[in-house]
Amino acid sequence: MKYMLLMTTNVKAWEEMDQVWSPEDIKAMIEFMGRLNDELVASGEFVDAQGLTHPNDAKIVLAQKDGDPVVTDGPFPEAKEFLAGYWVLDVADEARALEIAARISSGDGTFPVCTQIVVQPVGRVPEA
Repeated sequence: MKYMLLMTTNVKAWEEMDQVWSPEDIKAMIEFMGRLNDELVASGEFVDAQGLTHPNDAKIVLAQKDGDPVVTDGPFPEAKEFLAGYWVLDVADEARALEIAARISSGDGTFPVCTQIVVQPVGRVPEA
């Protein structure tokens, strides 16, 4: 079953990372993510993963009933968190998706972050 794991963070933490984290911690995080992705590829569970750019690059598009869509820049003051990256995995069950999410959140203890990971099944289109 496919699951999407969404890594969220807040703008302040993102912007202060290079001031709060040491270069060694940032390197450890990048190396951890690379090792994790390599392991998921080797196990056949990896579908896709990407880190995303700064939330200032995000746009929200909202269709209007009788007109052009409204496009708004981000980040938004009312939003405390934003999507920093994601994984799409094809795993045996939810328990395995949760196990991987916990590992991502902890960073295996290799860097100083316990970020929230949202785990959600990828929907399936009903067969006609």
